[in-house]
Amino acid sequence: MNTPIRIGIVTVSDRASSGEYEDRGGPAVHQWLDAALASPWEPVARLIPDEQQLIEATLRALVDVEGCCLVLTTGGTGPAPRDVTPDATLAIADRVLPGFGELMRAVSLRYVLTGALSRQLGVSRGKALILNLPGNPRAIAQILDGMFGAVPDCIELLGGPSIEVTDAVVGGTTSPGPLHAGINQENGPLHRSDA
Repeated sequence: MNTPIRIGIVTVSDRASSGEYEDRGGPAVHQWLDAALASPWEPVARLIPDEQQLIEATLRALVDVEGCCLVLTTGGTGPAPRDVTPDATLAIADRVLPGFGELMRAVSLRYVLTGALSRQLGVSRGKALILNLPGNPRAIAQILDGMFGAVPDCIELLGGPSIEVTDAVVGGTTSPGPLHAGINQENGPLHRSDA
């Protein structure tokens, strides 16, 4: 039996971390991954406030101590003063992978013009990939639908484990990706126009 891959899911939200409202971003990421991954996996979830030093420490710990090969953050990617997730991610990165941020914004702009406000990005740290997602569950699913096909290849190129995905994941080694194949605007994970 294969050892489960470890995936960090970090919700960054002052209000959700203080209990003011329920975290919906982290569970949305978890639900999407459950449907998309064929490989056994184990979530390592964190719910933290929008504090740059805490975000940096959390990302370092998930990669360096917990052994996560993929860390997905949700929240804190906009232009507001407290939106510091990308800043914290850059501070602990080995390399920026600009194509992920470009792709995530391209996917967002297919749905809403406010996708232009996003500061989402992808970086590597050691053998791990870290991606910043928005906090809105619907936007999380749309973006993961539109870009996750490239994630397993990236992790392998970084020296991480092989990750198998279900047939519902578009792109990856079966490119062209979803921007070429066409995605629809259904509200939910793993919807595409040719499914």
